[in-house]
Amino acid sequence: MSDLELEKRAIAGDDESFSILIEQRKERIYRMAYTYVRNKEDALEIVQETVYKAYLSVEKLQQPQYFNTWLMKIAVNAALDHIRKSKRVVYMDKDIERSYTPDNREEKLDLYEALDSLDEKTRSVLMLRYFEDMPLKDIAETLETPLSTIKSLVYRGLEKLKINLGEGELLE
Repeated sequence: MSDLELEKRAIAGDDESFSILIEQRKERIYRMAYTYVRNKEDALEIVQETVYKAYLSVEKLQQPQYFNTWLMKIAVNAALDHIRKSKRVVYMDKDIERSYTPDNREEKLDLYEALDSLDEKTRSVLMLRYFEDMPLKDIAETLETPLSTIKSLVYRGLEKLKINLGEGELLE
């Protein structure tokens, strides 16, 4: 069965289709959540919150082809809500996410420190673009922001990261 058919069935209330879709996407949701909180337990909590919120509102999704964008939007908002609620310092976990693997731990720490110095919106855009390989159009839809703004945030964010990282090589 195609993803579009599963998405249509999930929207119509088929719990099994919804479960299959979530199972296919849970790792991606986890990676995105982990890039925000850098803590396994918090990331798992965000995944759980995302699935719960998605399950409660799946019937409100108007167009099944936007299921992935809709789900990632819920995940991003859940991660940002979690960060706002916890209002605590985010410590680095020893097991840094696999999607970006610099040569050594110091580079990882530098990258995360540089990302933390960016404003929330710019950080979100860069994380979705480079950690999740999300196309700019999908980022614009997920964050409900014009595509031109997303492009500007990527450009300015990368420039700030280059400055903060000492003009070293950057997420290519």
